[in-house]
Amino acid sequence: MKLALYLPNFRDKVTVKELEDLTALAEELDFDSVWTLDRIVVPESSDREEMTNAFGMMDGFPKQLPVSARGQWYQGWPLIPWLAAKTEKVRIGMSITDTPYRAPGVLATELATVDHLSGGRLNVGVGAGWMPEEFAAASASHIYPKRHKHVRETIEIMQGIWTNELFEYHGEFADFESCGFGAKPVQDPHPPIFMSGLKDPKRSANRIAKYNLSGWIGIQDTPTELQEWRGPIQEELEKLDKPKAMDELEVCSMYWTVITDEKSDQGDMGKGSNILIGTADQVTDNLKRLKEAGLTMPLIWPPFTDVPVSKTLDDLKRLALDIMPEVNAS
Repeated sequence: MKLALYLPNFRDKVTVKELEDLTALAEELDFDSVWTLDRIVVPESSDREEMTNAFGMMDGFPKQLPVSARGQWYQGWPLIPWLAAKTEKVRIGMSITDTPYRAPGVLATELATVDHLSGGRLNVGVGAGWMPEEFAAASASHIYPKRHKHVRETIEIMQGIWTNELFEYHGEFADFESCGFGAKPVQDPHPPIFMSGLKDPKRSANRIAKYNLSGWIGIQDTPTELQEWRGPIQEELEKLDKPKAMDELEVCSMYWTVITDEKSDQGDMGKGSNILIGTADQVTDNLKRLKEAGLTMPLIWPPFTDVPVSKTLDDLKRLALDIMPEVNAS
């Protein structure tokens, strides 16, 4: 099992220096990757718990984001080339890029350039988005009913542009004749693509199998939930005569993580469970269970509030130096 850091760029208040310190430590501790979060807006209606959908469209969560509309967070994508310049070996990516907010051809060419800036260290996470209010602010309300099709077309366009000298595409969201798009990515055949998974295992599984994607990213997944995702993915891969592809798939999930002095309630509270919030022993035991269930890389996510970056820096050291050796020895 590898470790990844999910930067807290989406917070009511965070500084560039704090993001830089977290990234530098992740690189020093040989984390596999550092990821940013994609958030365009926080609607004012969120402050009143009156959003159209619950957070992430997940059961048991309020119709509210954990950051206020007046919060001073940072956009995820501009941080990516900055991370490329600040690091030398850790991989970088955004979990996940909501494709309906970006023109597929523009996104593909910008990603190819970032792959060069990072020396071939870019991961690409893609998903459909879930918040109608954010679609409106991104001038993409017309895409919302067909957002999953937009993801599919974006994947096809990215892979086409990245692997052909000239490329044309004729779809619903992009329609262009044969063109050159500049430098191809450093990574061959292209940067690894990760599919998000929050609600529909079969849809995610189909995308992963059909497009030969490199990874899947969920959120706060229990060992049971991981198996519920892995099963459909395996079935879709077997339909395409790729039964061993599952062994090469990076299975990831984002986890709020805090090492505490006192034991936390480890009861099943759905996506709100304290999977990686607890004592060092609790975190170790749960990481072992997650590894056994097929998780290959947790994205360590500092909570939105009440945990200073100084505490997270200490937790990252304990995770990498004390806890993970025991987990990987099991």
